[in-house]
Amino acid sequence: MSDHDAGKGDENRTGHDQTGDGRIETGETGHDRIGESTVEDGVSRTFESDWGRPRPGEDRQVLGPVIRRGPYVRPTTTDQALLDGGADAAWVHTDPWRVQRIQSEFVEGFDTLAGLGPAVTIFGSARTPADHPMYEAARQLGRMCAERGMAVITGGGPGTMEAANRGAAEAGGVSVGLGIELPFESSLNRWVNLGINFRYFFVRKMMFVKYAQGFIVMPGGYGTFDELFESLTLAQTGKKTHAQVALVGRDYWRGLWEWVRQSTLAEGNISPDDLKMFICSDDLQQVVNHVIVRSR
Repeated sequence: MSDHDAGKGDENRTGHDQTGDGRIETGETGHDRIGESTVEDGVSRTFESDWGRPRPGEDRQVLGPVIRRGPYVRPTTTDQALLDGGADAAWVHTDPWRVQRIQSEFVEGFDTLAGLGPAVTIFGSARTPADHPMYEAARQLGRMCAERGMAVITGGGPGTMEAANRGAAEAGGVSVGLGIELPFESSLNRWVNLGINFRYFFVRKMMFVKYAQGFIVMPGGYGTFDELFESLTLAQTGKKTHAQVALVGRDYWRGLWEWVRQSTLAEGNISPDDLKMFICSDDLQQVVNHVIVRSR
């Protein structure tokens, strides 16, 4: 066995990397076996490069699982940065800090909605005026869902969302609003009796779909389209099983339906069965029955 191989054997036994100057450094997993595999925490890893090995005379920094070299070496350790009371407070807007905010939003959402019970999410425009027929339709849908024992979840804003929350609240049901931090929209509407405000769209969207047994989609804009296709994608891929989707407003959705059928289906980008994943109706009772009965 060569001196290099012998040293490598010592390294594998200790799980540490001897730098040559008396310092012991630990790599990402405690292993530096090039081209070999190891199983750690149930995960198989193969080490195919020597990126983690120190080179003579180079600057190298190991902070937990992260190895930094050259210009990537930070002047302070994580603890030093934490204890530096005079440091630039801009660090709270960095990506690692955002991860904590994102995590806290997930925890808050899960904790608040875990005991919600059966629910229907109603999507629609924030711009629908109170005298519009779709406002009254959303109000009736909220009431009908609440009378069937379903909580009603909306984005918590004005327009269609307000109408659905209003109908649920007037029927004595659970009226949920999941708001989002936007520069041009107001706070949660007054008909919400269980509300959460989110910073991040993707956390909010998770709450929309996780706790709903069905989705009712009213006329709306880009945000409503995004929520519609998110729901259909989750159903198509089996990520959200048994959830039903119903579109309200045949005239409004006709152009989209024709495009999906004549272009998307015709080009083979979806299957004929994918068209069966939703209905489009002006019959509110049919809509409620579809999302509640078929979702069970």
